[in-house]
Amino acid sequence: MNDERDDTHEDELDRAARAIRNGELVVYPTETVYGLAADAVDSTAIERVFDAKRRAREKPISLAVPNVETAREYVRPTTRETAFMDEFLPGPVTVLCEKRDVVPDLLTGGRSHVGIRIPDQPLALELLRRVSPITSTSANVSGRGSVTLLDELDDEIRDAAAVVIDGGETGGTGSTVVNIERGEILRRGENADAIEAWLAAEE
Repeated sequence: MNDERDDTHEDELDRAARAIRNGELVVYPTETVYGLAADAVDSTAIERVFDAKRRAREKPISLAVPNVETAREYVRPTTRETAFMDEFLPGPVTVLCEKRDVVPDLLTGGRSHVGIRIPDQPLALELLRRVSPITSTSANVSGRGSVTLLDELDDEIRDAAAVVIDGGETGGTGSTVVNIERGEILRRGENADAIEAWLAAEE
């Protein structure tokens, strides 16, 4: 049974990676909620994410990568940001870092920084090993609740996605968003207390 499930996931992951390379959208599980993936450096694909979510263009979207080394291809982390990422990633945390030019302004709403996510979820990491960076944004229409079970997936998102990867029920709490430069938690989620303690100790 496990082998069958593994084979199913391998097929899903391969199809998902192909879809993302072709500019299409994919729903994928993380350790927090289901995410909506597209090629995070392809402006046309990013537009599809905004359209599917009905998300305002001025609201930035984060990007996900498989490891900190890969993150450096898309952001310029400071020494402190790197130390933080080494401590807390992979994990349910989004870290704001200065973006490189390869990251489209569309993704960041014209801002100079982009959120970096390395999810601590086996299927998400396997997908990212096949293709990255991908968008890291919840798989829901803006204003509606985040999705922890695929049965909850909005019809609009399901219709927009070329592939939906079933990872079962996810953790349910969104990632903690942190600006290390300012020593500030912008959104509290998983590990927020530990992050707060790290920021205080590093001041």
